[in-house]
Amino acid sequence: MPKINNQKREKLAEKHIIYGLHSVKAALLNKKREHKELIINENQRSFAKIYRQKVKNIIMLSNRDFRQKFGDEHNTQGVVLITNDFSRPNLNTFIKNEQNKSKSVIVVLDQITDPQNIGSIMRSCSMFDCKGIIVAKDNSPEITSSLLKAASGAVEVVNYFRVTNLKRTLSDFKKNNYWIYGFDSSNNTKSELEFSKKSVLVFGSEGKGMRNLIRKECDILVKIKSKPNIEYEIDSLNVSNAASIALYEFFKI
Repeated sequence: MPKINNQKREKLAEKHIIYGLHSVKAALLNKKREHKELIINENQRSFAKIYRQKVKNIIMLSNRDFRQKFGDEHNTQGVVLITNDFSRPNLNTFIKNEQNKSKSVIVVLDQITDPQNIGSIMRSCSMFDCKGIIVAKDNSPEITSSLLKAASGAVEVVNYFRVTNLKRTLSDFKKNNYWIYGFDSSNNTKSELEFSKKSVLVFGSEGKGMRNLIRKECDILVKIKSKPNIEYEIDSLNVSNAASIALYEFFKI
């Protein structure tokens, strides 16, 4: 089995290697998953005891052997779960399910490639009742171990869709009576966050922002009101922080 800290990202379409206490606990509680192995270091006996009914095969390693196999404990927190992925709805089914709700919000990420940012956004989605994140296949990660760790259990409840054509997907949402809100920090955009009850929130990369073809699909361009610190050149939010604020504002309506 490869080390967790190997630079080569694993493709986890059928199998997930999950590490970190929160992420592993959430996966163990997900009845849709079929678990293979729970591997712990000797400091995590109590964790294994609590969840021993959730997974049949539990392997305990010495701290030294665990580090040699999985790397720094700072990332793994002494627990690694090997588990099968579970069945998720396709995008069309997901949209139909969302249509039955009195209000619905979807997050679209344009050219955001960092699994840490995506995982953090996914965690905010789980807190503010957003059930779906949509990204483009060409420039976004799959569900890897690092994304699972950053999401801290949110992968169990938030759908992650990688689509071929992001522009066409936004157009499809419009046909289903969603309003598309593109987040843009330029001066000619609105700073009042007033959302429709069926909303898609679009965020671009921190450096380049949204691509023009995606920007043109947005019904309204908005920005989060803030007070930049000119002296220290702090003039923008991390994309995961911006998404959290936007999702909270939608959650309040």
